[in-house]
Amino acid sequence: MKLIHITDLHLVEPGRSLYQLDPYQRLAMCIDDVLAHHADAAMCVITGDLADRGELAAYRGLSTQLARLPMPVHAIPGNHDRREPMRQAMPEVPDDGHGFMQWVDRRPEGDFIFLDTLHEGIHGGRYCEVRAAWLAARLQEAADRPVFLFMHHPPFAVGIPSLDLMSLAEPERFATLLRGRNIRHLFYGHVHRPVCGSWRGIPVSTMRGLAHQVPLDLVSLAPVPKSHEPPAYAVVFIEDEQVTVHFHDFLDRTVLVKLGDHVGYAR
Repeated sequence: MKLIHITDLHLVEPGRSLYQLDPYQRLAMCIDDVLAHHADAAMCVITGDLADRGELAAYRGLSTQLARLPMPVHAIPGNHDRREPMRQAMPEVPDDGHGFMQWVDRRPEGDFIFLDTLHEGIHGGRYCEVRAAWLAARLQEAADRPVFLFMHHPPFAVGIPSLDLMSLAEPERFATLLRGRNIRHLFYGHVHRPVCGSWRGIPVSTMRGLAHQVPLDLVSLAPVPKSHEPPAYAVVFIEDEQVTVHFHDFLDRTVLVKLGDHVGYAR
């Protein structure tokens, strides 16, 4: 199974810029690249911060671009999003029955569970008791089936102080929900950097977003620094015994070295 993972679009109204970049243009170019090379993917997942200020026009622009993709698209909210305008422009996004945008896509490969960690008005993530009860029930239903989790806020520190101040609150309580479950992989967003590893024995991954990035600053506390490092999306392959995540810098235009080209070494 192949899936596409995209994160942190930070869309504003089409035609406007953000941090001297055009987020909508970057999204369009990303969709162009996916169509050119990965139209056979089984799904596309976007892990939050779809819009930068939660503007209705941004979500409408997003909906227009996503309509170009031939595969199902799952888009969850991040801390910059607002649920109401997102629902207006994207009414197809499911609801868990309690007002939160979270749901399950059950596939032969396992249960793909999409979580809503947004607490409107703050940048840090929250996963309240209502949402936790919903997830506990879904994990109970999954039983021994493989589970793939998608969320915006990481439930752990990544070592970048300015970001760790606004990761998921109460990570221990969240970790308790996952204990003993067959979690194959946890995909997240929020950090605008390629950060992979494992947490509580669960493999985790994210990559640079489509908009601005966060430089590797392991010292500063606030505000969050920004950079123009190139955007990326991930191409993920899921097999019975393996999950492979490729990060693709889709705007990279460096020279491809042809077979037979070589460098001469001076003696």
